[in-house]
Amino acid sequence: MTTAKASLALVGAEPGDGYRLQEQIGFVLRKAHQRHVAIFASRIADLTPPQFAALARLHEVGEASQNQLGQMIAMDAATVKGVIDRLKSRGFVDLKKHDTDRRLLLVSLTAAGHDAVEELIPLARAITEETLAPLTAKEAAQFLRLLGKLA
Repeated sequence: MTTAKASLALVGAEPGDGYRLQEQIGFVLRKAHQRHVAIFASRIADLTPPQFAALARLHEVGEASQNQLGQMIAMDAATVKGVIDRLKSRGFVDLKKHDTDRRLLLVSLTAAGHDAVEELIPLARAITEETLAPLTAKEAAQFLRLLGKLA
């Protein structure tokens, strides 16, 4: 069975059946994402998920170039620049030029950024738990593993 036919079989459809939006991966992922973002906003109202992702990754890896950070959090250069600019205006990150490669802009957490992410990590864990709450622990682990294969 081809991959496409196997995918159709998973949602109970056969080639030529009517198209059901609610059975399409993009639609289901979008709904799940909207649910997660709503949960995130209810617990962390003053940062966006991309802003938190940038802070969390910098907390994890330390200083990084703006380009590296974008790659690590799956953002294009223009988007990550906007995220970093907003975090800088809030005093959460510092920017400096690389010592030898002046083209590189290095991003690091400030003390305020470090404190903020330390306070937010428990909330982020609770957000993940609430997002995955409809699943058993085994289902959640399998779901994350399978999503990782798609990413």
